Order: sequence, then C-alpha cells, then structure tokens
Amino acid sequence: MKSSDSVFDHLEHVNKQQKWIRNFLRSYWVVVFIHFFAQLGAFLFLDYPATAYHFFVHILLIPTSCMVLMIVWADWIHRTRLQLSYYALFLTSTFITWTIIYLNYDIRIITALCLMPIFSAVIFFNKRLLWIPALLQMFAFLTLYFADPHFRTFLTPFDVISIPAFILGGTFVAHVIVSSGSEILNHLHHTMQSKQDLIVKNAIMSKISKTDGLTNLYNQVSFKDYYDTAFDYASQGVTLHLALLDIDNFKLINDTYGHQVGDKVLGTVAQIIQDHISSSDIAARYGGEEFALLIFDKTFDEAYALVENIRRHLARLHWAELDNQTVTISIGLHSCEPGLNKEQLFEQVDQYLYHAKRSGKNKTITSHSVGSIA
Repeated sequence: MKSSDSVFDHLEHVNKQQKWIRNFLRSYWVVVFIHFFAQLGAFLFLDYPATAYHFFVHILLIPTSCMVLMIVWADWIHRTRLQLSYYALFLTSTFITWTIIYLNYDIRIITALCLMPIFSAVIFFNKRLLWIPALLQMFAFLTLYFADPHFRTFLTPFDVISIPAFILGGTFVAHVIVSSGSEILNHLHHTMQSKQDLIVKNAIMSKISKTDGLTNLYNQVSFKDYYDTAFDYASQGVTLHLALLDIDNFKLINDTYGHQVGDKVLGTVAQIIQDHISSSDIAARYGGEEFALLIFDKTFDEAYALVENIRRHLARLHWAELDNQTVTISIGLHSCEPGLNKEQLFEQVDQYLYHAKRSGKNKTITSHSVGSIA
C-alpha cells in the first residue's frame, strides 16, 4: 500500500504531465497556423508551381483542416481518456509533422521536422515513451515512401538510408538526454531530501538544546534568553509578570519514595503549568524542583489568578505513589515596574518565594501579601 506522501507525489507528477500535454497541444495550434500563413505568403509573393484552385484546396485548406481536426481529437482524448493522452499527442504530432514534410519535401532540410515528436517526448522523462514517436516517424516515412511515387522519386538513395538513420540517431540522443536528466533529477531529489533531513535534525537539536528533557519546558539557559528579551519589551510598555514556583518538600519526596516518583511529580507539575498558561506565556524548569513563568498581556490580578489556579489544581490531586498524599507548591509573583532592572525583579520574586516557604508553604506571595507575613 502506498503512503499518503507517495500518493500525493504521484498525483502531483501526473498533474504536471497533463499540464505539459496541454502546452504541447497549444503549441501545435501555433505550428499549424504558422505553416498556413507561410504557405499562403509563398503562394502570393513567390513563384509557386501550382494553380490557385490546387493550392487553396489541396495544399492549404484540406491539409490545414486535417491537422486542426487531429488537434481537436487529441484535445478531446486528453479531456476524456487521460490514460491515452500520450498516444494521442504523439499521433497528432506525427500527423502534423509528416503533413508539413509531404507538402514541402522539395525543401531538403524539412525532413528534420521528424525529430519534433521524438524530442517532445523528452519532456516526460520516460525512456519507454521515446520509442512510440520514433516508431511512428518510421512508419510515416515508410508509408509515404511506398504509397506516393512522387515522394519516392524525389528521394535519393542516400535519403532513403539517412532519414531512418536520422530518426534512430535522434531517438538515441533523446534517450541519452532522458537518462542524464533522470540522473540529475534523482541527484537533486536526494540532495533536497538530505537538506530537509538536516533541517529537521537541526530543529530537533535546537529544541533539545532549549528544553528540559524531563518536563518538556524550556531549560534555564533558554529561559534567561527569553527573560532578557521579555524585559526589553517590558521597558517599551509590554505588560510582564514574573513568577517562581517551587515544589514543597521535594527532597523528602525523593528520599522517601525514590527519584522515579520525584520525576513523575516534576512531569505532572510541568503539565499542569502548560495546561493553564496561554500560548504567549513562557514556562521553564529553572532548576531542580523550581519553575519560572513569564506572563504577558495580563493585569496583575489575572496573573495572580493564573498562578493560584495552578497551585490549587495541584493541591487537589492525591497521589497513589505518595500513599494518597498531596503535593503542593509555593509561589512568588511580581510585576515588572519602572525603576526595577531585570536582576532586581528576579531577586524580588525570589524573596517572595522564600517568604512563601517560610510562612507555611502552599501559597502565593506578592507585594500585596508580603507585608502581612510575621
């Protein structure tokens, strides 16, 4: 069964092939009309060895009408029988080519037109398709040679040998072009695939370098980078709040229940934080059991409600791994204010977190509540 990507690539390839077929059919209209006006100009302005009736009926109108009908037929096949589009295209190009050659075989170089259908097949980069127009050219030449005495009389023995050789030689040249083009396309495909793989790997490595492997939050190094940038925005008027969250009694949890349980607690706390913050906020594991939050575009009351929702949500959970006990966090929160630099803001929030720990834990301390602490 093909993957969805393979099916998509195949459909895209088919669409491009059909587009080229439509372009070739349009070009055949141009060829027919150029030939029409070239013949008409030759009759009107040059010494043309034909009567007006013979020229207009047998050389201009009937052949042009037949070529137009062939294009219309090929276009109909293309619209209704896509699987036969290639064959209709090559039959039409062969008919147009040898009609023009037959009407102008007194021009020696005109037989070079028989390469047009062969080289038009090159664009599809399919080696097997090359031999369809090649065989059609050979068939058309032999048909004219044996069916029309005038055409046969006009050709020299050298022409009889050189024209089939010319067709076969052109086909082999086209075959080489397709082979070389296919190799180049494959090389480009592999190069692009390697480049895409490298981009993906770099993106993964970049994410790994910026995030904490246990919690999937940003690590301390990337948080400091974001904190510097956020503080610059805050100095330009963007609302910014900084919160530090610390798991209460985390060392006791590790010592009593083991580091695997401690890791699960860290992961769960990180997930709760991610579930509550908005897409514009930034959360990080700052170190050990401590987390940091940068909260944007909220009032102080909204920021306070956010961290309180995190604290309360966690406090309501009972852990089977901890003998059905709960896990709590202490929080310090402060807003970026004029007169505070980034170091002072961080130290202030860290002091609030320290007060929360000292005053009973499982609470959020801000500038509004710190004065009431004994």
